[in-house]
Amino acid sequence: MAYETLIVETRGPVGLITLNRPKQLNALSDQLMSDLAAAVETFEADETVGALVVTGSEKAFAAGADVKEMARYSYIDVYKGNFITRNWERIARCRKPVIAAVSGFALGGGCELAMMCDIILAAENAKFGQPEINLGLIPGAGGTQRLTRVVGKSKAMEMVLTGRQMDAQEAERSGLVSRIVPTAELVDEAVKVAERIAKLSQPVVLMAKEAVNRAYETTLEEGIRFERRLFHSTFAAEDQKEGMAAFAEKRQPDFKHR
Repeated sequence: MAYETLIVETRGPVGLITLNRPKQLNALSDQLMSDLAAAVETFEADETVGALVVTGSEKAFAAGADVKEMARYSYIDVYKGNFITRNWERIARCRKPVIAAVSGFALGGGCELAMMCDIILAAENAKFGQPEINLGLIPGAGGTQRLTRVVGKSKAMEMVLTGRQMDAQEAERSGLVSRIVPTAELVDEAVKVAERIAKLSQPVVLMAKEAVNRAYETTLEEGIRFERRLFHSTFAAEDQKEGMAAFAEKRQPDFKHR
């Protein structure tokens, strides 16, 4: 399927989605986010794809939501149209692992989009921020919630209240990104990580992602109980038997995703 605002391709077991509005620094228009939701939906339904990568250009992952588009909206427009919830959240609901490969600006909605993904790899030139306050807005796609959970109240409060940007080095120290990668190697490294994940047992990978996400949504006691039940359930999977047999026999496992 061809998309107006994305470049979508498959690299082996990895679905690669590139935001493609270069003149607008990949500003996240409603069309782009609907295209992104559709691409994620397609890859999630494809059993040959085990993980996704979302990236932008070297200059900008996404410089924010499309301000020119938003400027004409009224309260009734955004409320009745279910703005953001209707299409943005699809990537956060993706059961397969999603890696954000961030180069250049990831501001406002761009930062929020990256945080909806499961792993963020940052190029050396990456810059993260929530500058909505300068437009008379607050973050509306999870910026006040996901950012606070990751970097803590004080740093999140400063970024949200002042619009200060965070460079890649600070983002790594703060736990916002997994690690920093040379800019020229960013997409290839993200695909390599996704390939490694995609070669593992898909149902077990889904369980592992679900368990980690649960840590942000419940108490430690309930989270441990949830993890334990999923752990027990892996013993019913054919891939668990194959993985342990391969270990004992000193060979690579041949997972069947069952």
